Amino acid sequence: MTPTPHIAVLGSANMDLVAYVAKAPQRGETVTGREFRTVPGGKGANQAIAAARAGATVSMIGAVGTDAYGTRLRSTLEHSGVDTDLLRTVETSTGTAHIVVDDDGGNSIVVIPGANGSLTALAPGDEGLIASADALLLQLEVPVDGVLAAARAARRHGVRTVLTPAPAQPLPPELLAATDLLLPNEHEAAALTGITDDPHAAAGALLSQVPEVVITLGSRGSLYAARGAEPVVVPARRVTAVDTTGAGDTFAGTLAVALAEGDSVTEALGWASAAAALSVQRTGASASMPYRSEIDGEAEGTS
Repeated sequence: MTPTPHIAVLGSANMDLVAYVAKAPQRGETVTGREFRTVPGGKGANQAIAAARAGATVSMIGAVGTDAYGTRLRSTLEHSGVDTDLLRTVETSTGTAHIVVDDDGGNSIVVIPGANGSLTALAPGDEGLIASADALLLQLEVPVDGVLAAARAARRHGVRTVLTPAPAQPLPPELLAATDLLLPNEHEAAALTGITDDPHAAAGALLSQVPEVVITLGSRGSLYAARGAEPVVVPARRVTAVDTTGAGDTFAGTLAVALAEGDSVTEALGWASAAAALSVQRTGASASMPYRSEIDGEAEGTS
């Protein structure tokens, strides 16, 4: 029996304030929405919940404020099976994400970092937690200095680091040097490389900086590339998207679990694709993330 992997996550915890509309407003335009929800989210918390629901033991390093949003985020993580012993509470507001979701399932997002901005360095206990993990998941909704400190700690202890470079921004060479697997979507890959119309070429360019890359391509699937190996493309499942918020985080958390369990790249990408396909058929970010039994069923074509 495969041992249960331990996944560490350093990243953001936000309350998502989600407005559902027929068509997103243009600049200067006001539209009437049909529904509003508050949903626990943030790329770090989302990836932690996705990995926990996919069957891993998960620990979250992050920060929330002293407000009701912080209390609810901590409770949501704990109820999802995520260890929050190193989730800090700081004297400020919890981060928020203001999200507009249209009838095509597309979204636009404004993030207010709040407490997430305090993650500029590791705190006592953080490095020990990272050292005990099989993989470390990172994103860029917290200060890059904190992300770099965590990646360097993982490298010191031989822990695989998976970095989702979102929101897209220039990455310090030191961070790329401490990254094992870079996981951008096609827009982030284009922003990092300047190559806008060829994901294979973008992946090739990124391999000069990191040993492995997975570029998610939305409805076209995902592309894996590694130094000295032939690229692998795994198609996406055909589903009707209701809300794509959190799909990339679902993919990332599930992929990390599959790889930590020893699945081949093709198997892991297929399993992560099944999880993402389930998530986009539901509303919300963390609320849409599937459990392992659901992912197995979708991957086997029985759901």
